[in-house]
Formats: sequence, structure tokens, C-alpha cells
Amino acid sequence: MRNLLSLALGLLCLVSGATADEAKLADPRASLARQLVALGTQYEHGEGMPQDPLRAAELYCDAARYGDAEALFALAWMYGNGRGVERDERIAATLMTRAAEAGYEPAQGAQRFFGPSAGVLPACMTTRPAQSRAEAVASEDADLDALLAGLPANKQRVAQLIRLLAPQYAIDARLALAVAAAESNFESLARSPRNAYGVMQLIPDTAQRFKVRNIYDPSQNIKGGLAYLRWLLSYYRGDVLLALAAYNAGEGAVDRYRGIPPYRETVDYVKRIYGMFGRASHPFDAQLVAPSPIMAAR
Repeated sequence: MRNLLSLALGLLCLVSGATADEAKLADPRASLARQLVALGTQYEHGEGMPQDPLRAAELYCDAARYGDAEALFALAWMYGNGRGVERDERIAATLMTRAAEAGYEPAQGAQRFFGPSAGVLPACMTTRPAQSRAEAVASEDADLDALLAGLPANKQRVAQLIRLLAPQYAIDARLALAVAAAESNFESLARSPRNAYGVMQLIPDTAQRFKVRNIYDPSQNIKGGLAYLRWLLSYYRGDVLLALAAYNAGEGAVDRYRGIPPYRETVDYVKRIYGMFGRASHPFDAQLVAPSPIMAAR
């Protein structure tokens, strides 16, 4: 399992330009796919991080499940060349055909080298490894034990408190820990230049909104951050990427852009935590708040 607390990702920010960005971000799922492709490209070519073709293939496959044409194209080349995955010309031809049919011009030009679709998709696009819930929980608990054991004693105490409190807010402990790691590196006295405070980096308005009286008290601060994260997950109907973008930039910005805002800081923040957490969806309480207009319009 990737190191939840110390993984440092080299980041590739979106090309600026309001019109292009708004078009890309109009569909939250398309936005997620674009982030995965960008991250996969970095891993494939070693841009800002160690080269890892296997991880690149995994990310391309995640994006391909959302129908992203560039991901299908990139994954086709990886199967065609045995790069990061076992070489399989049938899978490569099927993926390249799908990318071409989706209108991706480079795929249309390359399709003649791959031949017609063989109707065979990689297992990563059709199945998930079977694992019981009990096995998954035991494995995740063991991973968290190992990760937290590597922290300094003062940060271990903060991280263990997050781990203890997260289930009370129906938040996956790994997601809560990833947010805290990105926000403050588990420093209870952290303060940002933008007047965000404590472990979960709450601004005073958010602290007041979620009834945090002492913003530097680790327990109160963590509870306030978890309450906000729970609210955002409900508001965005379990979409982790949108909830993270809103935690960083505010739900107003996410709603205005109808997706992840094209702010470098926010895009980097979302990529970083997705790299730590690795899941795009999360259970949510539909009764907590009405859905964002983004979700309601789907």
C-alpha cells in the first residue's frame, strides 16, 4: 500500500485559460479522469517523481473506466509495447479502437497499426480483486498501524486522535489522515498565511460554522474539520475530488466552476490527497444536506 502519510507527488497543474478549463471541468467525472491522466503521465515519464510504468497503467485504467479517450489511447500503447503491463495485442487493439471511436485524433491516426478491435478489455476495467469486508478492514488497520508507528510521538498522538474520531463522523480514517497530513502535517499549532489554524487548518468562519470554540485545541479542531468534510461529502454526494476541492477553495468556487476550480493550489491539493487516499468516492449521508447544484443537475 502506498504510504498514506509521507507520499510526496510531483504535480502537473492544468493549462490556464478560463474557457478551456470550464469546458474540461463542467463534468465532475471528466474532471477526475483528466486528473488521473495527468498523474499517470507523470508516473509514465518520471516527471517530478520516480518513473513507475505500472502505477501509470493503473491510473490510465482508472481514467479509462470513465471513458476518457486519452487514457484509452495511452493504455493501448502500454499494452501494445508491454510497458508496465504484460504485452497483449488484443487488448491494445480494443483500447485503441475505443479511443478512436471517441474522437481522439491521435488514436484515429494510430489505429491502422493496431488493427480492428478484438473485443477484449483489461481486467482492471472489468473486475476488482475479491476481498471480504472483514479482510479489507483488517488489512487497512494493519497498514495504518505501521504508518502511524513511523511518526514522531507528538504527531502520533494527533494522528491517533484523528483515527479515533473519524468513524464518529462516518469518515474513512485514511481520508481524514490524508487531509490532515496535507493541511498541517499533524501540527496542532499550525497557522497558514491565510489565517487557517490547527490540525485541519480551519479558518475562523468555518470553525464558527461547526462550533469550534478553541481553534488550537486538537480535539475541537479535528472534530470541526471532520464535520466540514462530512458535510462536503454529503453536499457532493460522495465525490471525493469535489469535496477535497471545496475543502481547499470553498464550495462556492467549486459550484461556480461546476467542478475542480482551475486554481493551481487547488488542483495540486486534490491530486496530492487523491494520491494518498486513492479512491474517488466515499459513503455519505444524503439526509445531511441537499446536493450541490452540480450533483442535482446530473
